[in-house]
Amino acid sequence: MFHNKDYFFLSILVFLVSFCSFCFAFDDGDYQYWNTESVSWKINDDWKMSLEEEFRFGDNGSNLYYQHSDLGLIYSGIADWLDVGINYRHIFEEKNSKCKQENRPHLNADVKWKLFDFNFSNRGRLEYRNREDAENFWRYRNKFTIKPPVKFTNLEIQLYIADEIFYDFDDETLNRNRFYSGFNFTIFKNLKADIFYLWESTEKGKNWNDLHILGTKLKICF
Repeated sequence: MFHNKDYFFLSILVFLVSFCSFCFAFDDGDYQYWNTESVSWKINDDWKMSLEEEFRFGDNGSNLYYQHSDLGLIYSGIADWLDVGINYRHIFEEKNSKCKQENRPHLNADVKWKLFDFNFSNRGRLEYRNREDAENFWRYRNKFTIKPPVKFTNLEIQLYIADEIFYDFDDETLNRNRFYSGFNFTIFKNLKADIFYLWESTEKGKNWNDLHILGTKLKICF
């Protein structure tokens, strides 16, 4: 059940995340909105499947330019602190007024631990980008996340920060960084949500281009 204090606290957090997004929308980049819905279900104690859909709106949130579908298989039977998985992602993205497709299989390893009751996770991802009308290449991504040991209200609101780096094996360079600041919470027993601000910096020639993104996620777990 939702209570008035839950709505009040949640409204304050949404306002702060949205305010940060608008304040940092610089001229050299774009303000965007990313929306993700996903479902995961257990096959048994060690295996589970996941399915994800994501939509990205650019030009100040007015133009749908990107969509992906991602299907994954995750194994957690090696150790309590380690999840490994294999995924396939199919992408449609608008580039130069044309819709381009990409096939992107990826391998994932997520290491989790606690220190002073803080929750830490470090996810490594190796992906192969098979792109339409463009060169194919391998890329490595690493995402580091910290969650404090505090949850607020009956919604179990939990804050987090994260940073993700992108390494291009062809160019042998780190050419993208994503910084996240947000919170997740429980709507119902099997329905969880996430609201975040994302600052993405991508190398473009000799310069770096910034995107400032308001993101929302809904996840159903069975």
